[in-house]
Amino acid sequence: MAFKFEKLKVWQKALDLADEIDKMTKTFLKEEVYVLTSQVKRAADSISMNIAEGSTGQSNLEFKKFLRYSLRSDVEVVNCLHLAKDVAILVRTFLRNIINRAKKF
Repeated sequence: MAFKFEKLKVWQKALDLADEIDKMTKTFLKEEVYVLTSQVKRAADSISMNIAEGSTGQSNLEFKKFLRYSLRSDVEVVNCLHLAKDVAILVRTFLRNIINRAKKF
């Protein structure tokens, strides 16, 4: 017997997002494994987990509360993506500066 959440498109899309985040984090710097990588993966996983938890045997009011938790986790993922972009920019700038200094020798 299927759980109620397994029929929800929003839950299925949350799983897809978590999968995409997992693939993306494999491109992160190794130094980010225990920081940004971990944070964004946990936030992405939390979206579908909250949908699942809230949908099972809860009142509609309680389910809405868990959907709000999912939304908060979704916003956290977006923020992590902004941080990842900033980290990549910083790393490229740092690398460019190192290369330019090396060229002067």
